[in-house]
Parts: sequence; structure tokens; C-alpha cells
Amino acid sequence: MSADLDVEPTDQPFEAPVACTVAQDVYHFDLLIEDMERLWGDKWGDLSFADAVEYFAQPEAKSLKLIAVAVSHREEAEIGMVGEIIRRAKSRGIRVLLVASDVSPAMLHQFLKLGADDFVPYPLPDGALKEAVARVMQAPQNTTEGTMQTLSAARGLAKPMGGEGSVFAVHGLAGGVGGTSFAVNLAWEMATIDASLKDAIAPKVCVIDLDLQFGNVATLLDLPRRDIIVEILSDLQSMDSDALRQAMLTYRDKLSVFTAPSDILPLDMIGPDDLRALISLARKNFDLVVIDLPAALTGWSDTILNEVDIYFAILELEMRSAQNALRFARALRSEGLPIDRVKFILNRAPGLTDINGKSRIKRLADSLDVSIKTLLPDGGKQVSAACDQGEPLAISARKNPLRREIQKIATSLHAGLAQTASAA
Repeated sequence: MSADLDVEPTDQPFEAPVACTVAQDVYHFDLLIEDMERLWGDKWGDLSFADAVEYFAQPEAKSLKLIAVAVSHREEAEIGMVGEIIRRAKSRGIRVLLVASDVSPAMLHQFLKLGADDFVPYPLPDGALKEAVARVMQAPQNTTEGTMQTLSAARGLAKPMGGEGSVFAVHGLAGGVGGTSFAVNLAWEMATIDASLKDAIAPKVCVIDLDLQFGNVATLLDLPRRDIIVEILSDLQSMDSDALRQAMLTYRDKLSVFTAPSDILPLDMIGPDDLRALISLARKNFDLVVIDLPAALTGWSDTILNEVDIYFAILELEMRSAQNALRFARALRSEGLPIDRVKFILNRAPGLTDINGKSRIKRLADSLDVSIKTLLPDGGKQVSAACDQGEPLAISARKNPLRREIQKIATSLHAGLAQTASAA
């Protein structure tokens, strides 16, 4: 097993597994299989829910240090069996890591309450499983009280940066790739992520439209554009919290929105110092800030990249996006800007039936010399209908595949912020 995990060596023979996945069908979690093999080599196994309960009573189970219990919305009816698996594992001193795919906050709350040590979202972000395993193995054995404290921190979305919120920018690398739609839906998912928990503390989320010429955040949320925006933009450095709140509109009492102006303005109307002042003020007033950027690079684009926590670059698997992404990556590297903050997201990605899809994505990533791990499916006509109706997908098309993937990203970000907060 990997020395990076800092787990004491076992006295069992080499064949005895030290880690194990537990799932109804582990092949629904193919990325988990890859990461388990990368971490544990041939010293891990997999069990079904039914087999796991019996296995813990066998002598071979003495070698187990950790189980990764993979659950999804399909396992909601099996929560009793999952609870028994967790209880038996904990009684034998085995650490329990949940791998949650498309699980509601209420269901995740219940699983954690049963005694799981930690959880990671699925699909797994790069390095997430390794970090979670190391964290679980090094931590004291979890108790129900400790689990509830962890969940409480996640609910509150505790601010990770010295009391200030986190900022995510969204940049569509070509017209029509879905950047604004992604920004709006991500912000809404984050603002409502704990809606099903009765005692949840909702995070304060805002979305800022910085496309001063053709910004459409207001349109996608059916909100008016306010004349005061032009006045605010002309003097950002003197703006205070009261002025920021007055400039914003509220969508369904959950999401604050700083719209684009009603008239077309030059992009150089604001400068780097203005952007720093706006982002700093937004951090102080909100737990999470999502910034929708114009497609064009501006004199303050480098400021955005240096100030935000994650820079989402949205593209499609077509020539326009590929050429623009190549120019974008080349520009960042030539200017010495932190390209490691850029997370490339492929929208309208090929489906499972597209035999050549994976190889095309790999060729695109290789040509850009970047990693493209996050793939968003084509949401179809429901996406354009939701935009026309001025509603997020979570309201107009809850079961849309694109909505589900954006929800997973929001859950992953939420978990990452909570873990950063608890470690701070």
C-alpha cells in the first residue's frame, strides 16, 4: 500500500486486503475503481452490501483498515443496510469513507449520522480520494458527535479565508458555450444546497455579471436591470457594503444578483483597482461569489485570475472553442499567470454511445496541455426553455442531466470549503 497514506503495516499476508469498496454495483463507480487501484495496488477488494455484513465477521476482515462505501440516490431504500455496514465496520475499528453520487443533503446527513468518518463527492475530483483517505486514517476514530460537528460546519459553509468568502469566476471561451448558464445554475445550486435540511444555515451567495456589454445573468433569472449599476461601476473604489446591497437584486430570497448595466458600456470603464475593491467587498459580505465574465479578455482579466479561488473556463468539443482555449492558455503562460487556478469544463460533452468521444477529449486536452476532467452533458431543449423562462434548471427541470452534473460540482465545492474551514 502507498506510504503516502501513513497507515501502519498489517500483519496479514499480502493477499489480505487493507481497503475495500462496498457498493451495490461498484462498476457504476468506475472512477473509484481507478483511484483505488492507484492508491492500494492489489491490496484492495470490493464487496456488495449483502456480502459486506457477513464479511466483517470473518477472520480475513482483521486486515481491513478502511472501507469506501459508494452510495447514490438509488440506495435511498437501502439506508438500513448501509447503516448496519457502517455500524459493524466501526465496531471493528475500520474507518468508513462515503463516496456519494447524486445524494441529497438530507440523505448525506443521515449517512453521516450513522457514523461515517468523512465523505467525498462522485465523480471524484483529482486527488480527492487520496486526500480523504489520508485525512480519515490520520484522524481520531470518529464518534457520532464528531460527525455531527463536521456536518454542521458543512451546513454553515464556514468562511475559509480569514472570515472572507470564496470567489469563483466563469469564462465562456466562445459564444454560446453555456458560460452564463453554468454560472447562474452553479450559484443557485450553492445557494440552495442545504434546502432539505430543516436546521440548515443557508450560505450567502451572490452572482456578479461583469459582461458590461452583453451580460445575460438578469435575463436568465428574469430580473430587471437597474440604472444604479452604472453609478456603482463608475466609482467602485468608494463603494461600501450598504451601496453594494442596494445595487443588488434578490432572486427568490436566496440569491443576490449584481446585474449587468441596461446599456452597453466599454469594458475598460473599470480597471484592476476597481475589480480588487469589488471582489474584496463581495468576499466580506458573502460566503460565495460567482462572477460571470465577458468572452473578451480585458485590462483587468489578469486581476480576476489572481484574485479568484477557481477560474472555470467553459468550452465545447469544436474548433472555435479549441482555438480560443489554445490562445487563452498560451496567453496565461506567456504572462506568467496562475493557470493552475483554471479548471477547464467541457460542456455538451459526448455521451457514452459516442465511441470516439473519449479519444477526442483526450486529444483536445493534450493539444492544450491541460487536464479536462469535468464533463457536462447536453441538457437539450430544457436548458434553452429554462433560460427563456428565467429560471434555474433546479426549478424548471430538476431531473435534467446537466442540472444533476452542476449539482454535483456545487456539492464538491461545498464539501471542499467545509473541509478547508475545519482545517483552518
